[in-house]
Amino acid sequence: MEDYAELVLGLVERIPAGRVMTYGDVAEYLGAGGPRQVGRVMATHGGGVPWWRVIRADGRMLPGHEARARDAYAREGTPLRGEDRVDLRRARWEGPLPAEGP
Repeated sequence: MEDYAELVLGLVERIPAGRVMTYGDVAEYLGAGGPRQVGRVMATHGGGVPWWRVIRADGRMLPGHEARARDAYAREGTPLRGEDRVDLRRARWEGPLPAEGP
C-alpha cells in the first residue's frame, strides 16, 4: 500500500491550482486500484497534499470539509456549480502528459 500511496500522493501534488481530478480519474491515470483505494489513501495520507483537488465523480465537495474546500477553490479560481459542486466540465484535469511522468 505504501508504494501505491506514494503514486497517488505524487499525482495529487501535480494537479494544478484551479483544477481537479476525481478519485476514479486518479486510479485510471495510475492504471491501478480504484476510486475507493484512492479515497483510502487520501483519507489516511492526504493531509499534506492539496486534498481538495481530488473530488467525487458527481463533483460534490468532501463531506465535512466543504468550508475549507470552498476557501481553497476561491483562492485558486476553481470553477464551481452552485455552493457544493465543482464544475467538472471546466475544472477536470486529465493528468500530466506521458512525457512528464506520473
